[in-house]
Amino acid sequence: MDRTGPAIGGLKRMQPMEAEKEIGKLINYLTTHQHRLAYQDCKNTGLPIGSGGIESANKHICHVRLKRSGAWWLEENGNTMLRLRCALYNDTFDTVLNSYIAKKRLSSRKGG
Repeated sequence: MDRTGPAIGGLKRMQPMEAEKEIGKLINYLTTHQHRLAYQDCKNTGLPIGSGGIESANKHICHVRLKRSGAWWLEENGNTMLRLRCALYNDTFDTVLNSYIAKKRLSSRKGG
């Protein structure tokens, strides 16, 4: 059973003193994305509903490489490294690399 509706109803009944704007944003988000929040369906099919897997992947892919002791990055280079590491772990590295090579070839032909 989807419990998003009752959660939205509970949020609407709240009488916030200071967080009214943020609660309004949450209500709007949940209402807009309610069709995507089929937690019970995910649970029934064995799909994960928590963020633990994403947080673990973020730590493994991003932090381990980019936040090493003494490491520093220019923002552009750090973002490029993240794209490459994500492609490596998503098994799309060859596609990303070939796309990069094709763009470089096209750019060099145009004189750029």
